[in-house]
Amino acid sequence: MSDSIRVANRNGICEISLDRPNTHNAFDDGLISELTAALQAANNDASIWGVVLTGEGKTFSAGADANWMRSMASASELENRNDSLRLAELMRTLNFLPKPTVARVNGSAYGGGVGLIACCDIAIGIDDAKFSLSEAKLGLVPAVISPYVVAAIGVRHARRLFVSAEIIDGEEAFRIGLLHKAVSRSELDNAVAHTLHHLRKCGAHAQAEAKALALRVAGLTREESLRIDIENAALIARLRVSEEGQEGLTAFLEKRPPRWISEG
Repeated sequence: MSDSIRVANRNGICEISLDRPNTHNAFDDGLISELTAALQAANNDASIWGVVLTGEGKTFSAGADANWMRSMASASELENRNDSLRLAELMRTLNFLPKPTVARVNGSAYGGGVGLIACCDIAIGIDDAKFSLSEAKLGLVPAVISPYVVAAIGVRHARRLFVSAEIIDGEEAFRIGLLHKAVSRSELDNAVAHTLHHLRKCGAHAQAEAKALALRVAGLTREESLRIDIENAALIARLRVSEEGQEGLTAFLEKRPPRWISEG
């Protein structure tokens, strides 16, 4: 049994739901561990040919859990690096999963939630959802998820959203490539079912090779991703324990503006 996710096999589709609606499906170490294990299990299950990732409630994922952030704010740089490597393993597992993956984006996504969407082969979301890479507001950067977000939306859009931390809606997320389709909430399940219908017509081995082909041509390999993940984990760990990062995290947890706003 899992405390953070729900997993169901629906006619060969492994549907994984982030199941922390009271925290808007926010990340903590438990969710990261359970989701990584569920993806690995789906990959090893011969009865599964595809994965759908979604969230319970009205939010896809709000990013980092406040209590988890509190513990990381007081952790050492080494502890923060190791924590970031675990998140990196989750993203890497999802991104390189040989089986087709579909993000059913049932609501808003922030930070790491955006990373999960970017790691899926196909992303379908509701048009009134909100999306943000909000880390810069905390004196941090979206380090671990950055390779996948940049691959999804391109460097130009990534630069804008990384440095502004602004909120965009589902229509804008579709325009820049984070979502492949933006539909009304009432149309979401039909849109996902339509995509699964077409995926089911393809050979499983061909799909795995086609996915690996697209990633390889784009220069995205497991080996290169691991190297980048190690560098990015060190980066975010350093920023979390820095003066600005500590102020940003503390201000967020105390629900006040960080000092650099009042100084500006």
